Parts: sequence; C-alpha cells; structure tokens
Amino acid sequence: MSFQKVELVLDAKATLAEGPSWYAKEEKLYWVDIIGQKFGRFDPVTGENEDFSIGEYVGAVVPAGDNKVMLATQSGFQMYDLLDRTLTALIDPEAHIPGNRFNDGKCDAQGRFWAGTMDNAEQSESGALYVLDTDCSYRKVFDGVGVSNGIAWSLDEKEMYYVDSMKKLVYSFDFDAERGHISNPQVLIDFRDEQGFPDGMTIDEEGMLWIAHWDGWQVSRWNPRTKQKLSSIAVPAAKASSCIFGGKDLDVLYITTARKGLQPEQAADQPHAGGLFAVKPGVKGTKTYSFGEALIEE
Repeated sequence: MSFQKVELVLDAKATLAEGPSWYAKEEKLYWVDIIGQKFGRFDPVTGENEDFSIGEYVGAVVPAGDNKVMLATQSGFQMYDLLDRTLTALIDPEAHIPGNRFNDGKCDAQGRFWAGTMDNAEQSESGALYVLDTDCSYRKVFDGVGVSNGIAWSLDEKEMYYVDSMKKLVYSFDFDAERGHISNPQVLIDFRDEQGFPDGMTIDEEGMLWIAHWDGWQVSRWNPRTKQKLSSIAVPAAKASSCIFGGKDLDVLYITTARKGLQPEQAADQPHAGGLFAVKPGVKGTKTYSFGEALIEE
C-alpha cells in the first residue's frame, strides 16, 4: 500500500457501508452495510470478508470482547454472538418513534457505546444521541439531531466531536470522561462551503480529525484547534461514508463507501462504490475501543 494512494481492499458492492471499527486483538476490520442489513468482518491479510446478516438496518458495530460485538440497529442496542450467530436485544430507546433508526456509533476509552439516531426518511430532525453505559443502562445526551453521524474524542478526553450530517455541522462538546457526560455544544466546523456532507469521522495520534465527505469524493483532515482544513485524500467513490485507522501499527486509514442513490451512469463511473478502501496517510491513528473496555482483558 503506497503513501497517499487509495486502494480498493474489498469490492463489497455494499449499498451503504458505514460504521467501521478496528479490533486490534484480531487485527480485523468490522463494518456494516446498513441497508444490506448486515455487518462484516474483514481480514486485510487474507482479503477475506465474513458477512453476518442481522435482518434489520444496522448502523454501527463495535467489539465487545471475544466473539461478541455490540450493534446499534433499527430497533436499538443489541449484542451479537459471532460463534452461534445469535442476536440479543438490550434496549430500544426509540421504540415509540418507528420512523427512526440508529446510525453511526463508537465507544469511548471507558467502554461506553455512543450512538445516535435519525429519521430514516431524512426529512425531520427527530434524531438524538445516546450513550449505552457498560451496565447496559442508557441515557439520551443530545437531541434535535438530523442525521447522527461521526464521533471522536480529543486525545486528552476533554472534548468530544460529533457530526450532524443533515445540518452540515461538526460540533464540539466539553467531555467529562469519568462520568460520560457532555456539555456546552459549539459549532466546530461549518461544512456548508465544503463539497458534500460531513459523515463518519476519526482522530489521529496528532489530534487531527479525519472526516468522510458524503457526495464529496474525499476524506479530509482538520485541525480542531484552528478549525482549518489541512488536506484531503481523493476517494474513487462519491459517497465516502466513514473512516477508521487500523493495521498492526494503526497507520492504515480504512474508508467505507456507498452505492445508495447512484444512477446507472454514476455507478458506471465509480464501479467500486460500496467497497472498502485503504490508504497510508503518513500519520498513525488512535485505537478503536471495545464495549466494556475497562472490563475486558484485551
């Protein structure tokens, strides 16, 4: 894999690949196909991908110890056993809003699972951000959300960053790592002059944010201190949906993409849309945390 050269690593043809996470213990990439109602486990060494069908929209997947993952789905938070392929429902915070579904999500360093919802028709701002604590209790922490998307934390864990794609905004919050509380929402990056919509997001070891551009053909790198766009890497698919660092040294940026909504002529121009891509951007990333991180012996 060459420096700054994006390569196709899995021609998944996913309708809407999203929500990636890197499980260092297995050295494998987990990712979801939301509309395909499944998640995958990709081995970059062999190039093989294992699919796990869920039977409903699944917005995010995070490791939860050996042979288990936690999912944010159309019907709430669920745990999945990879060995016997069974799904265990935990809690559905929005059972009373049938038009909503969970979208992107991520665990913090304490192992809490943060995930947000959206109106599946993308018409109303009926979404919210939730946190599933390690005892499987949950809290709503932010509402009035259009399309809940990327989440990342500053290296000192004093700030949390959060994307609302519909509003084309990236927010920052004050973050209380001990209690798992957020406060003082501020607009960090206004994406309205950028190409496409801000989507999934991660942070590198230098504290810079990487944001996937939905309908923008790129991932971009931003300095949250100065709010400046530092650089971008072209992606051979218009709908770049998310990104996460992986690889043994966390020096590979994996990028998910989508085919959703492409007209035939558009699909012909981007035949690998819906695939997983990878690039070595010249900086290392930060680790993906597991659900219940403090309770799991990695």
